[in-house]
Amino acid sequence: MIKVVGIGPGGHDYLLPIAKKAIQEADVIIGYHYYFQFIEDLIKEGAGCIGKELSEEEKRAEIAIEKAIEGYNVVVIGSGDAGIYAMASIVYQKVAQSGEDIELETIPGISAFVAAGSKLGAVLGHDFCCISLSDLMTPWKTIQKRIEAAAWGDFVTSIYNPKSAKRYWQLNKLKSIFLMHREPETPVAICYQLGRPEEKITLTTLAALNTEDVDMFSLVVIGNGQTFKYKDHLITPRGYLNRKPETGAEIQQASFDEIIGQLDTQKYPHDFLWAAIRCIHTSGDLEYINYLSTSEHAVSAMHNYLLKGGTIVTDVTMVQAGITKAFTEKYGNQVVCMLNTEETLILAGKENLTRSQAGIRLAAKLFPEALFVIGNAPTALIEIADQARLGTIRPAGIIGAPVGFVNVIESKERLKMLTVPYVIIEEKRGGSNFAAALVNAAFTLDTAAEYLN
Repeated sequence: MIKVVGIGPGGHDYLLPIAKKAIQEADVIIGYHYYFQFIEDLIKEGAGCIGKELSEEEKRAEIAIEKAIEGYNVVVIGSGDAGIYAMASIVYQKVAQSGEDIELETIPGISAFVAAGSKLGAVLGHDFCCISLSDLMTPWKTIQKRIEAAAWGDFVTSIYNPKSAKRYWQLNKLKSIFLMHREPETPVAICYQLGRPEEKITLTTLAALNTEDVDMFSLVVIGNGQTFKYKDHLITPRGYLNRKPETGAEIQQASFDEIIGQLDTQKYPHDFLWAAIRCIHTSGDLEYINYLSTSEHAVSAMHNYLLKGGTIVTDVTMVQAGITKAFTEKYGNQVVCMLNTEETLILAGKENLTRSQAGIRLAAKLFPEALFVIGNAPTALIEIADQARLGTIRPAGIIGAPVGFVNVIESKERLKMLTVPYVIIEEKRGGSNFAAALVNAAFTLDTAAEYLN
């Protein structure tokens, strides 16, 4: 029988009882000669100890097979856990290739990254990975792909075999790759000779990491984007303090925060920026900030008007439906749309008008000082712009967001010639949802400071 035993990082405090028992019962113990010093007091009298060099893993496995065939109870030791960068893989592989009927068992141990995690406090609190920089049996091209994936994926990363006398540049390359994806201040720990008398832990940052301070007896731990230092500890939040938003208000706030994080908020007037954010939230397109134009302080003027209970006139029912009822109920606003009234149908037929144009003309007679919100029909916007220019109506403001290909741009250009407060979705873009979003932006301008400051 062959037992592959992990002896931990060093010292009996990190050696599991099941591993001690396996070593004490072994007839033959095989391993890297350096490791025998950690278990010498456990080896029974008369047991054979066969020590080999670091590069002789296959030879160790072959000797273990020979001794097992001879009837000995064989233990193959490795530091840390027997199955993590240790001897289990090569022993099992060699036995499978030999065709011999040899009983196998893997005895677990405490791997270096687990010991480091406990020494550092809570650095392994979220997803993590381990990468070996040893290219003795793995091509560097493959190792680099794994480094790039770990860096991109924001894993807490433990680096095994980080450096040796002949392999001195790889860790520096890893550092440069991680700096492409992590902040320079990302916490890093160099853990030297864990669990042994020479143990030493150095805390630094990714940018300040001196690869010359690392050797073959070191494990390097790199935090993720959330990892932070507290006293002598590294803490990676598991997510309890960063719970995903669940309610509508939480989702909206998280959305606004993400939008704001991608904008140069110092570049735009406060009220314009808030209207743009609402349009971006509606469209999912950051470019909408470039398609919004307003007269000076237009959104602020509309905000003041609405909070005083001002009337809103819309060209279509979809705009009417998109304006948040909680706002209109709170401030007592009337939202008027005459698109489907009998009078509108009669006027449209009599004067050869579109229903939207006829409805907005009738509403303008009843509410000449309203906030006019056009989200669908360019003919309705032309009607309002022309009446405002002639002075037959005195709008509190006009929101021009008709969408389409015919007369859309022309209708918006008319609006720019007026002295009334206006907000426009430029070019052929727009729609009822944007028109309603702009009204809601005006209603909520006083709350914008919660997001923008």
